[in-house]
Amino acid sequence: MAASITGLLKPWTPRVFLVRWARYNPYYLEPEFRKDAYSRPEAELSPEEKEEQKLKVLRPIKAAANSVNSSVFYDPVIGKFINMMMKNGNKILAREIMTDTLEHIKRKQVEKYHKAPPEKRETIECDPYAIFHQALENCKPIVGLASIKKGAKNYQVPIPLSENRQRFLAMKWIITECRENRHRRTHMYEKLSQELLAASVKEGNVIKKKHELHKMAEANRAFAHYRWW
Repeated sequence: MAASITGLLKPWTPRVFLVRWARYNPYYLEPEFRKDAYSRPEAELSPEEKEEQKLKVLRPIKAAANSVNSSVFYDPVIGKFINMMMKNGNKILAREIMTDTLEHIKRKQVEKYHKAPPEKRETIECDPYAIFHQALENCKPIVGLASIKKGAKNYQVPIPLSENRQRFLAMKWIITECRENRHRRTHMYEKLSQELLAASVKEGNVIKKKHELHKMAEANRAFAHYRWW
């Protein structure tokens, strides 16, 4: 009798499989870390969301990642930027630099807003998060170069870049430009805020580097047929 009951319950028992690249089996649900998802009234929920809420009562939920939180200031893109800026595992310092950078951008834009005439104040962006995302979007390259060997020569072949690669190159260029711009009396957050403000209006050395990459890809377009993937 006990064996038959165990056999009936076995397909529905949540288990953790030792499978490569997978910690949870498909029976587990994805975690929901946003507070507004739990405060919405039931009348506003769609039938799919109501069904998902019922499943959360019956089925187990995956553990949320350590980097995820429910704060209104949480931004996954800024979290990735902090991780790239971090050196020697000192994430507290990297987070402080990013916080000081956003604060410095806010102070500069508010000061610019008050000095501007009333008819031009609407065009001035004072949100540092919007300025950061706009600068990152302006720095993203569309095409890149890949070294492909044909015979005894290496050719620089233009290739389209994925969204993750575009974001990675934009972040890398911004951080490298701020680190190479070595001024003893200028802090890292000041250099970073200057570069982000310049990139948000399509100016600065990072934008020049992006245009140079596009020009090199355009010059090597004759080798595009060597791309096999």
